[in-house]
Amino acid sequence: MSMSVYFDNAATTPLAPEVLDAMLPYMKEHFGNPSSIHTHGRKTKSALEKARKKVAELLNTSPSEIFFTSGGTEADNFAITRSVDTFGLTHAITSPLEHHAVLHTLEHLEKAGKIKLSKLNIDDKGNLDYDHLQELLKNNPRSLVSIMHGNNEIGNLSDMERIGEICKEHDALYHSDTVQTMGHYVHDLQKLNVDFLVGSAHKFHGPKGIGFLYVNASSKIQPMIHGGAQERNMRGGTENLYGIIGLATALELAYQEMAEHRTAIEQLKSRMIEQLKQKIVGVDFNGESANLDKSLYTVLNVCLPSHEGGDMLVFNLDINQISASAGSACSSGSDVGSHVLRALNRPKDRGAVRFSFSRYNTAEEVDYVVEKLAEMYSTNPVVQ
Repeated sequence: MSMSVYFDNAATTPLAPEVLDAMLPYMKEHFGNPSSIHTHGRKTKSALEKARKKVAELLNTSPSEIFFTSGGTEADNFAITRSVDTFGLTHAITSPLEHHAVLHTLEHLEKAGKIKLSKLNIDDKGNLDYDHLQELLKNNPRSLVSIMHGNNEIGNLSDMERIGEICKEHDALYHSDTVQTMGHYVHDLQKLNVDFLVGSAHKFHGPKGIGFLYVNASSKIQPMIHGGAQERNMRGGTENLYGIIGLATALELAYQEMAEHRTAIEQLKSRMIEQLKQKIVGVDFNGESANLDKSLYTVLNVCLPSHEGGDMLVFNLDINQISASAGSACSSGSDVGSHVLRALNRPKDRGAVRFSFSRYNTAEEVDYVVEKLAEMYSTNPVVQ
């Protein structure tokens, strides 16, 4: 049996048909510039603000705190660079497991002499040391704390409520990269003590090239892009109108059926964990990804035994029409390996592959992937 399987949903998700249907009228009929004052412009401006209001309602916040961007990377850069400049911050705290949109931005600011950067201690599963966060903030109050909610490679979840309370206690600003959890978990911004939070539509069955940044009204920052009054003077440039419509539609769909999607996807993940344990001797899992209580239900990072074809694992899966990731898709094409797995001191001689699931995946696909992996490990010798 042969089938085509897409298990790389943490990299990007397929566009939901309902989302495309919502976007098409704004590609064809409703094309006016939202900044124009004529009828065509007023119509699209109204649609844009309705989309902003919808996103705000789902997150339980005000539309004035939602700013549309080109995606998660821009939103992370926006929050980090502008907060450092706006508030004159000289110290930031992050973890060694962050997405490069956060790590590289903070490291650039440190290299430029703008901030001192501290990284949280982690254990060999990638769990954060919250006592270390307390200690760092005690010695460096009024810092910027940037900790992702769900890790894109190993799936570990951070405790946003706990981090928010620690930040509040020390008058620190809290930014969370929520790209992997937006649309998959409820974010109630009336309950979270967070200053900046981000979303990217293509991670929850929306279009690529559109995201948003939530900025708490009490932590207003300076503009990211100058040159226009769009996004209430915070980000100049004609808005990605149909992208914004698509984002709001996708997020609404995600919230409507979140519990059902979670149940279905968790069943797929559990099925893969159990089958891998049964069929591949010595299989392990990176981070907390096999712990359903501590990780994203959409991500499973598999650590396979030492094997002569280990460095060709993703390539061999691709030959079998299985799309998965060796690490994070955002650094694909580079040979530096995963900074996340390096931080966990994972064995370099073992293959790592990230499978990430969506509501469009099936049990039959899980069975097929495990079968193909088991074949690879039975036909090729294990390295001694």
